[in-house]
Amino acid sequence: MLHRATSILVAVLASFVVLLTVCLVGCDRPAARPTVNATPPREHAELPLLVATTPMVADVVRSVAGPRAEVVCLIGPGVDPHLWTPTRTDVLRILDAQAVFLNGLMLEGRVGDAFARVESMGRPVLRVAQSITRTELLTDPNRASYFDPHVWMDPALWGQTAAPVADVLSRLDPTHEGEFRANAALYRERAALLEKECEQLIASIPSEHRTLVSAHDAFAYFGRRFGLTVYGIQGLSTESEASITDIEHLVAEISARRVPTAFVETTVSDRTIRALVEGCAAIGHQLKIGEPLFSDSMGRPDTPEGNWEGMLRHNARVIAASLGGVVPGASR
Repeated sequence: MLHRATSILVAVLASFVVLLTVCLVGCDRPAARPTVNATPPREHAELPLLVATTPMVADVVRSVAGPRAEVVCLIGPGVDPHLWTPTRTDVLRILDAQAVFLNGLMLEGRVGDAFARVESMGRPVLRVAQSITRTELLTDPNRASYFDPHVWMDPALWGQTAAPVADVLSRLDPTHEGEFRANAALYRERAALLEKECEQLIASIPSEHRTLVSAHDAFAYFGRRFGLTVYGIQGLSTESEASITDIEHLVAEISARRVPTAFVETTVSDRTIRALVEGCAAIGHQLKIGEPLFSDSMGRPDTPEGNWEGMLRHNARVIAASLGGVVPGASR
């Protein structure tokens, strides 16, 4: 069974949450000193607590843990992880967890120090994307020393993250190691099936139309896996800004390629996409705005896109339908 932190560790962690909360609140908040209350009520208090940052990370952790743990996701649907800063409640959850799982590769760059501090206290902190072999990772086109964090866009790569999650859970709860490893193997099998499904959809797009234009550069892994040329208006992080020159160059490129559709994303403003449409119109190319894609977050839990497989399946179907591919069951 997963073990609770000792009373000494809890006391240390309680002191840490006060310090960390002060840092997160910032100078623009009232100067009153924060107090540390009990951890917010849990849905399944009898189960060990595992904390994940993004919905995609929570998806793989839930799949591997099964009924043996409660998994709390800190970042809700539609929230941009590039811009996310943990609330006081998030910090309390992190400090109460038996293990913490994040994407890594600077996706949650604003809170890296907080997780590093927790890790130094002896509890597992797994950066799931960093468990993938570096030779399989893409680098930032603008910063060669940084890796692209959007690994979940490639089913073959994301399926690999289940095994390291099983490793962590098996160390915490050796009694159920076989169950965790079986769940991880099943997750990888489902990822392989999803890869084949997406491959068939994208392969149906005429070769001259296999260009994906999106609001920010989140689809490079997807493009590499399925043979799409990918353009993102903003860089890998939504904190970056596209210049007028960047947009002008992209307008010229996609107009020359006669790209029919550009895609907005559920976590990113459509402002730059609309600027792209206007720029294309000014030189005589009609660029449509496609149905929104899921990039840095999934859909609501009560929707088909509310899990990782449904999210990628939605993206592949929308991209294929918008670029002239064949989508089974879709109206023509």
